[in-house]
Amino acid sequence: MSMEFYTLGNSGLKVTRLALGTMTFGTEWGWGADKEAARAIFNAYVDAGGNFFDTADAYTGGTSESWLGEFIAERGLRDDAVIATKFTMNLTAQSPNAAGNGRKNILRAVEGSLKRLNTDHIDLYLMHCWDRLTPPEEVMRTLDDLVRSGKVLHVGLSNVPAWYASRAQAVADYRGYEPISALQLEYSLAERNIENEFVPFGTRYGAGIMAWSPLASGLLSGKYRASGSQQTEGRLETVRGTANPGFQKFTERNWAIVAELEKVSAELGRSMAQVAVNWAMTQPGIASIIIGATMLSQLKDNLGALDFEIPPQLRQRLNDVSALQPTFPYSFFGSEIQGSMTGGQTVGGKPAGYYPDLNISGKFAGVS
Repeated sequence: MSMEFYTLGNSGLKVTRLALGTMTFGTEWGWGADKEAARAIFNAYVDAGGNFFDTADAYTGGTSESWLGEFIAERGLRDDAVIATKFTMNLTAQSPNAAGNGRKNILRAVEGSLKRLNTDHIDLYLMHCWDRLTPPEEVMRTLDDLVRSGKVLHVGLSNVPAWYASRAQAVADYRGYEPISALQLEYSLAERNIENEFVPFGTRYGAGIMAWSPLASGLLSGKYRASGSQQTEGRLETVRGTANPGFQKFTERNWAIVAELEKVSAELGRSMAQVAVNWAMTQPGIASIIIGATMLSQLKDNLGALDFEIPPQLRQRLNDVSALQPTFPYSFFGSEIQGSMTGGQTVGGKPAGYYPDLNISGKFAGVS
């Protein structure tokens, strides 16, 4: 198992390919890990070489941030740990100014997160969700102020429209604000829509994608079957019937993906979860995959995604069964239309190898 480090977007922040999601730290929502289980998960991730931790002020009523800060302090890891947390949602707010993305709430939220995490700075601070009201100019100016104050080191966006992310990055570039280093978005074999806009945006404009729910809320772990014959107490079963679109995974398309994933996993001799995480982790534009667990065994299984490669022919089978149907305007971007713009010739951006990968490894030779 190799926890290699890569820079996040165009920043100098070095993170591991697997980030530990801590939304499962706490049982306030009816599912999740108690404190001792959460501590064991945290320690196993750190012992495996991981350094990237994701949380949010809204997770489990603040328990997630508090426990994460406590666990990091117990191990003396603050200089090594990269902490990402988020603002926007305040599940107990009685005032509209105590939630959302306005400057007033961002300044309120950051102080609460710093206190719960028991730290004087946040390595990556993300807007949790577009509130459909606050202009990106206000958000980016406020985040830049936090960076200049030293309370925040890098900034990002989560769960936003692509046009909003593009506008925010353009504002930052034009006005000299701290740029967006990360986009945190849902991505898995069952949810590939970010490939249309966000992957091209992130690779061109310096925002690394942190993918959440690579197992589609557990759908791709193997615990669910279309027949319903396999009973489970997983998250999707717990929230069955919810109006939350993030948990509505039981569809004919997704059952076909589960069936093919099961076959590919059997051929590889790997668990379905490992193959699903590996596939997402090695897709274009993906900087880090957020893995979460309620049990130590789940985390250890997910860490095994680092130990193998998916052969091209098996990857193609997964790509095919999960492929998106082109809709307008993306239907105009295939060779059927684009061929009219190349004079009948094969045209590319740059030759393969034009941007060579940079990987630095080895031990310091010393000075004596």
